[in-house]
Amino acid sequence: MIPMPHVEVRATADGSSTLFVPALNEHYHSTHGALQEARHVYLAAGLEHALEAATEPVWVLEIGFGTGLNALLTLERATTAGQPVFYDTIEKYPLPWSVVGQLGIENYFHNPELLDYQQQLHASTWGRPVALTPQFVLLKLAGELQTTPLPNDTYHVIYFDAFAPEKQPDMWTDEVFQQLYAATAPGGCLVSYCAKGSFKRSLLAAGWLVEKIPGPPGKREMTRAWKRG
Repeated sequence: MIPMPHVEVRATADGSSTLFVPALNEHYHSTHGALQEARHVYLAAGLEHALEAATEPVWVLEIGFGTGLNALLTLERATTAGQPVFYDTIEKYPLPWSVVGQLGIENYFHNPELLDYQQQLHASTWGRPVALTPQFVLLKLAGELQTTPLPNDTYHVIYFDAFAPEKQPDMWTDEVFQQLYAATAPGGCLVSYCAKGSFKRSLLAAGWLVEKIPGPPGKREMTRAWKRG
């Protein structure tokens, strides 16, 4: 695993916390609200569509495990929906619990069970599936997306949560979105906070059907893309 550069805990406008990477001048989440961004971009715009259409377990692929916030919210939603979710996530820079534990989610998550699950998400062994609940199976993969083998036609929703294109340009190439298109189930979608024109052009070049939809608070637009079929 590649060690993560120095990070700092920062408060966001909705009372939740995020991390700031001084070396990149980049935050892990929106400063307008980490929690509300995750719920809007990844759950409301992505997971809910997969749950609504599901006739089988839902497969999620997250690009950038980060603080584990998206995974924790997905675990919570899978439990309330009673719908099995297989959650695969790829992270190049795994964060130690000594950092994640400083986020203080007990200040904005008022479910003691979720606090336990947050720690379990980070303590889970890398490289093998771990059933955290009857509805949620986690597989954490450490390394680079580009060199990680992915199954074809599998994922119903992809959370594309890499750092911004200007900070991590190798993650926003035509080749990456071709790789993810091949891994997505027909009719599945990819969701991202990003709405840059270059991003949407790369998605189109890879075969995705691209739509512009309203973004979370503080951001006018976000992107959702669909695999044909």
